[in-house]
Amino acid sequence: MARASRSVAKKARHKKWIKRAKGFRGRRHRVFKIAKEAVLKAGKYAYRDRRKKKTEFRALWQLHISAASRANGVSYSQFIYGLRKQRVELDRKVLSELAEKHPAVFTEVAELAKKK
Repeated sequence: MARASRSVAKKARHKKWIKRAKGFRGRRHRVFKIAKEAVLKAGKYAYRDRRKKKTEFRALWQLHISAASRANGVSYSQFIYGLRKQRVELDRKVLSELAEKHPAVFTEVAELAKKK
C-alpha cells in the first residue's frame, strides 16, 4: 500500500495563509512562513487596536470640548462638573460634535454649565 500524498492539502493550507497576506509588502505576501507570522501579528494588532480606538476617540473628543469650552471662558473640568451639577446627560461624543458643527448651541450649553 502506497503512502498518502500530503502535497494537495499542504498547498491548500499554504494558499489560505498567502491569501490572507494579500497586500502585504515584500516577502510577507509570498513566502508561507513569513506570511503566516505576518498575518498572526496583524491579527494581534487589529484586536488590540479595536480596543485602543475607543480610548483614542474619547481623548480626541475631550480635546475638542476643552478647546471650545475655553473659548467660552471655562476650563474642561469646570465645564464637565457644571454639566453634571445641572444634570445635563450629554456624552463627550455629542458635546464634541456640538463644539465643531454647532458652536452657538455649544455656547448655550457652556452658559448652562457656568451656572452654579
